[in-house]
Amino acid sequence: MQLVGAIAELRRQVAQWRREGERIALVPTMGNLHAGHLQLVAEARARAERVLASIFVNPLQFSDAGGGDFDRYPRTLAEDRDRLREAGVDLLFTPPVETIYPDGLERTTRVEVPGLSEILCGEYRPGHFVGVATIVAKLFNLAQPDIALFGEKDYQQLLVIRRLARDLCFPVEVVGVPTVREPSGLALSSRNQYLDAEQRARAAGLYRALCRARERLQAGEADLSAIEMEADETLRAAGFRPEYFSVRRAGDLLPPQADDHELVILAAAWLGEARLIDNLRLTTRPGTS
Repeated sequence: MQLVGAIAELRRQVAQWRREGERIALVPTMGNLHAGHLQLVAEARARAERVLASIFVNPLQFSDAGGGDFDRYPRTLAEDRDRLREAGVDLLFTPPVETIYPDGLERTTRVEVPGLSEILCGEYRPGHFVGVATIVAKLFNLAQPDIALFGEKDYQQLLVIRRLARDLCFPVEVVGVPTVREPSGLALSSRNQYLDAEQRARAAGLYRALCRARERLQAGEADLSAIEMEADETLRAAGFRPEYFSVRRAGDLLPPQADDHELVILAAAWLGEARLIDNLRLTTRPGTS
């Protein structure tokens, strides 16, 4: 596995792969890798001759860049390199912040995906999806992948990136990979390590609340507000601090209408110092939503 931190070196290798007619898959990460990230790599290996992964803790998507959550975000580069090498990654791109933002964060050009970026997680994390869209656009430009893979756990992020690729005409297939879960149902996340043992035992309550809401929808219940309210109350009783629990249209995250049957239930809640997010997709029968 090649280790690359400079843009020129990355572009030289990508250009060589292009000359050889090889298909390139990109797996962008912020490091602190777990089995969910490695599933992205496995899917990439199945879809392309070359797999390029990146590790970059992106300060632009943190509201407190330079402090707090950004500084606390776990960085495990040595272990991550070993895991990616074993998983069959061909090149790992680990640029320093000044390479990605040479004029600093305040003066950098930004990319915004309006509509999708201000709701749900965007309401509670202002500017977050601008940071996501900006770094993904840069990586698409630098790596020039044929395909890029992202976890469906971050469903809103996945839709933001798909819209970005479409609107800016990036010739990149954006693929969502199903969420990897612990046996309890808890979605794997780098932030799970903020949970202590007692909180980790309770954390799967978020997934159970999503499953309960899905069951009610599939059974034909149409009062979305009642379903959302019950889930919120259940989470609070279990010690969570919910930000939102919402049933939305799967394609664009707008509130569903009576004739919408492709839905997604999304939730974000704090448990101790960990902010957990999760979602479940479902299809309802005509006449049941």
